[in-house]
Amino acid sequence: MAKIQMTTPLVEMDGDEMTRIIWQYIKDELLFPFIDLKTEYYDLGLKYRDETNDQVTFDSAYATKKYGVAVKCATITPNAARVKEYDLKEMWKSPNGTIRAILDGTVFRAPILVKGVEPYVKNWTQPITIARHAYGDVYKASEMIVSGAGKAELVFTAEDGTVTKELIHDFKGPGILQGMHNLNDSIENFARCCFTYAIDTRQPLWFATKDTISKKYDHSFKDIFQEIYDNEYKSKFEELGIEYFYTLIDDAVARVIRSEGGYIWACKNYDGDVMSDMLATAYGSLSMMTSVLVSPDGCFEYEAAHGTVQRHYYRHLEGKATSTNAVATIFAWSGALRKRGELDGNKELSEFADKLEAATIRTIEEGTMTGDLYMISSLEYKESVNTLEFIQAIRTRLM
Repeated sequence: MAKIQMTTPLVEMDGDEMTRIIWQYIKDELLFPFIDLKTEYYDLGLKYRDETNDQVTFDSAYATKKYGVAVKCATITPNAARVKEYDLKEMWKSPNGTIRAILDGTVFRAPILVKGVEPYVKNWTQPITIARHAYGDVYKASEMIVSGAGKAELVFTAEDGTVTKELIHDFKGPGILQGMHNLNDSIENFARCCFTYAIDTRQPLWFATKDTISKKYDHSFKDIFQEIYDNEYKSKFEELGIEYFYTLIDDAVARVIRSEGGYIWACKNYDGDVMSDMLATAYGSLSMMTSVLVSPDGCFEYEAAHGTVQRHYYRHLEGKATSTNAVATIFAWSGALRKRGELDGNKELSEFADKLEAATIRTIEEGTMTGDLYMISSLEYKESVNTLEFIQAIRTRLM
């Protein structure tokens, strides 16, 4: 069988631990036999990031801006234990945070639904898509440990030298400080990405912050969204019969639990990080969720929404078989290949991405799955297989 040809490469960002092993399995079993795969490769494994003083992370993000489509493996964000384990020069920042800051835009995460895996929230009959702002807040925050008594102030010095101050706290003893920021341009891009995605998918859009407490920071998000909706998108939403509304984040959580799904839930950066994991677990598995970063200038970065599966990696190093769910990583590749095909007018490549996803879902629904799904699947006939066996079972359905 002739391999599918590619004209423009994908940006390939390799990663860490068990997901790095799965990454290679997917290429060997599901991609190389069918596609003349062209990628511009960047090793975002923690050791190489350390060797390059994290320059490789920046290079991969700028390559994404050049080529328009990237696919990323899960990576380690080091803490103190990781610095010691890998003998790092320093505690490097989150690669995702760095890439998202350069690309800006919005991360859209949605569950992958299969028969036999019912959501823990029984009334969720349709997928809920999380739209997560990809810039600022705690991910770009500055922090300080306060050693003792003193006055902490928020200070802004304008270009003309004008100084504006706001008292944060009058410390009577030790404590901690954190300073966050965001940008109007980034919030506007976030809003437009959300409204456009809602129109493209014909889904209602919810947006939630805590403006009753954060009367300037969160309220600015609320106001910018409303102004852009009223001036640019309201008529199109009404024409399609879809709704946009704003509510408090705690009210949104209550509404989500009572809902049937079938909408986009837009969240600030940290809220989206937490809520997407909650949704993924409630729908069945963290490894059953797609994730794509959409930048305002039309770049797309696809990845799995979960981590590097450290526990399974240590088992792998001991020579033991692991049953790690590879679905989200497969869908990261299929999403990137489909988008590359769409942008290049390569119909064959896009159709292969569709076939890869269909083969993956069919493998599970026909009873072959990894251990995490085996434990929760309601299928009568099912078997638990290891990671490589699962990927090879998908390949048989692609032949």
